[in-house]
Order: sequence, then C-alpha cells, then structure tokens
Amino acid sequence: MRPTQVMMGGGESPIGKHGKFLGGWGGFGGLPQKGIISYTLSANRQNPFAGAAHAAVFNTWRRFSAQVLYVAPPLLFFYYAMSWATDRNHYLNSKQGRAEFGE
Repeated sequence: MRPTQVMMGGGESPIGKHGKFLGGWGGFGGLPQKGIISYTLSANRQNPFAGAAHAAVFNTWRRFSAQVLYVAPPLLFFYYAMSWATDRNHYLNSKQGRAEFGE
C-alpha cells in the first residue's frame, strides 16, 4: 500500500493544487494579516450572568407558549380517557356492575 502524499510530505513539503502546504490546524501558512484590530474585555471584568434570570423567565415562557398547543390537547384527551376507563373499571367490578353485565 502506497502512503498518501500528506503522509510522505512530513508537514512542510509542497502539497495541494498549487504545490503549497497550507500549514497545520489553524495555521494556514500565509502572510500575517495587518490592520486588524480586536478589542477584548478581561475575564475578571465580565459579568456572564447579567440579565440571566430575566432572560430565563421570558425565554421559558416563549418556549412554553410555542409548544403548549402540541402537548396539552393530547394530554387532556388521554387524561380524561384514563379517568373514564378507571371509573368504568370500578363500576364493572362493583356489585351493581356485576349485576348489570355479569353472567
């Protein structure tokens, strides 16, 4: 079995369509970019939980109201069906039910 070109390359040999190795993970081997400015805030100056309680309440309400019409009707239907079946079973196993439907 012949090793692939990447395996034979050793990491710095010419590979690819244009014969240039692009570098490892994240380092694409080009010239460094200039004129890009990024600003960051120190980790100890950040407030990661700012507004978390407020957002949690309203996000929970939004998600609940979006799903309630998919969950509530079947839940109510099967609750009442189970309630009817339980009551019917109690009646059929009672003295009156056995007298009405028994043999």
